[in-house]
Amino acid sequence: MPLGLILGLGRAMRRKRTSSLDILSSKRGPRDYYKGKNCKSTGFHTRKGGYVVMNEKLPNYVVPDLTDFKLKPYVSQCPREVKTTEATDTAK
Repeated sequence: MPLGLILGLGRAMRRKRTSSLDILSSKRGPRDYYKGKNCKSTGFHTRKGGYVVMNEKLPNYVVPDLTDFKLKPYVSQCPREVKTTEATDTAK
């Protein structure tokens, strides 16, 4: 009996611990638990069930002026292989 207890405690100590994010999920939590996807709120709920969007909480993207930029904003899904002399010189 004591040997089985000691072996069981040893197995429990060796068991891999889960990260803190996996401990409570929407499947393991209470029935009305909603974990979310780690995103910021853009406003707040009112008492009567409405939602007020706050402009201070909306994301603000700063995009530079790209009028004379040489590259295109498109990236091909099937790129061509281009052999350069620099890549072959460094490989030797």
